Amino acid sequence: MFFWYSKLPILLISSTAWAVFQTAAHSQIIRDQTLGIEHSIVTPQEFRDLIEGGAIRGSNLFHSFLEFNVNEGQNVYFANPDGIANILTRVTGGSRSQIFGTLGVDGPANLYLINPNGIHFGNNARLDVAGSFIATTADGIKLGQQGLFSATEPEKSNLLTIQPGAFFTNALRQHQAQIRNQGNLAVGSGQGLVLSGWGGDKRPVTLDIS
Repeated sequence: MFFWYSKLPILLISSTAWAVFQTAAHSQIIRDQTLGIEHSIVTPQEFRDLIEGGAIRGSNLFHSFLEFNVNEGQNVYFANPDGIANILTRVTGGSRSQIFGTLGVDGPANLYLINPNGIHFGNNARLDVAGSFIATTADGIKLGQQGLFSATEPEKSNLLTIQPGAFFTNALRQHQAQIRNQGNLAVGSGQGLVLSGWGGDKRPVTLDIS
């Protein structure tokens, strides 16, 4: 179960009249340096860009990016190593993520996209995810008693303390960012598709469009 704690409201909308997200995506997937030698590796292939590397802790795989955007017509896939059930991706820079093309996983793992600055799924956004997909503007996610995967304070993320069997206990507070969905998103049969945030009344809001 996930719990998001917020001191600022978030608005989830799906209308086409939203001036905030009129700027085109920068077609950039830029890794940051917060994971050291376990950093992500983006490899351009003939028909897609494949994201490999990352930090493995038990059945969880962690990626960290300064910017994460998928252009229209672009296909970006995360590699799914054996034994990985969850792929957690955070964006630590100051820009929202704009997903205008295909975002997928090369395997059955669940995919989590964490960007406190907002996430925009454009008209032609598509998910190729056999597992569940969760997008959130939370600051980060706690794992177990001590584990922390923070997008706003990545230097405090103590991945080395995460036990192999640890799973998510809750997510941290959210910023006043927006998640916008203009696409026709779908995931594998029987899986969950969730865009999650907070409403103006400070109660948790979950938009389940599975």
